[in-house]
Amino acid sequence: MPRHSLRWLHIRTPAYGNDALQLAIRRANRMLILMRSESPIAEIPSGPDLIYERAAIKRGHRIVAGVDEAGRGPLAGPVVVAAVILNHRRVPAGLDDSKKLTPAFREELHERLMATATVSIAVAPPAVIARLNILQATLWAMRQAVLGLNLRPDHVLVDGNIVPKDLPCGGEAVIGGDGRSVSIAAASVIAKVTRDRMCQIMHCDEPQFGFDSHKGYGAPKHLAALAEHGPGRHHRMDFAPCAEAARVRAG
Repeated sequence: MPRHSLRWLHIRTPAYGNDALQLAIRRANRMLILMRSESPIAEIPSGPDLIYERAAIKRGHRIVAGVDEAGRGPLAGPVVVAAVILNHRRVPAGLDDSKKLTPAFREELHERLMATATVSIAVAPPAVIARLNILQATLWAMRQAVLGLNLRPDHVLVDGNIVPKDLPCGGEAVIGGDGRSVSIAAASVIAKVTRDRMCQIMHCDEPQFGFDSHKGYGAPKHLAALAEHGPGRHHRMDFAPCAEAARVRAG
């Protein structure tokens, strides 16, 4: 083949096959072949795909759900968890870790997912976080989200390194899953958009804290408002900056 006619190397991945072979094919699909002899070689940016879902289906699981959360780190507001069962024939293009997407594109994907996928959302408010701690509150919300699905999954892919206990099916932890599995990426988009909308409501309730801009994270603007006004009704009082601000405020 003449050098000038070289194009992308593309190998179709079989839906069911050896996992190691699928991984090798996946990597091959991401290799860029020179269009011209003087062109530099570059790698195609990686992104989530269906390799984890297909591996679960190969093991006999028919319905696979992805689970992810938004809001573990902020000083205020809830932890929001989404569980999503994708229609594999209607996976929206551009799905990725929600943190890598623009707000406008997240909103677009949110609408498309809500129209094509099975979605469940669970929320752990500050009171639950204070009672259980942030990790256990997140795991609790993950279980509630899975239980809330209209379809009962046979297998759950969870972003992170811990699978919640007492799920109605088996689960698999996937570290960095929102960048590796499209089901988890879909859940990350739903959770992020939902929480951002809740932060807009929190801002309307207590505009002095600026929740619309920093989404409850410990930004300098937020810490300054905490020092000036003391914690509000949406703050997590078991988090040290909020507890310290309340202590100082009380004198």
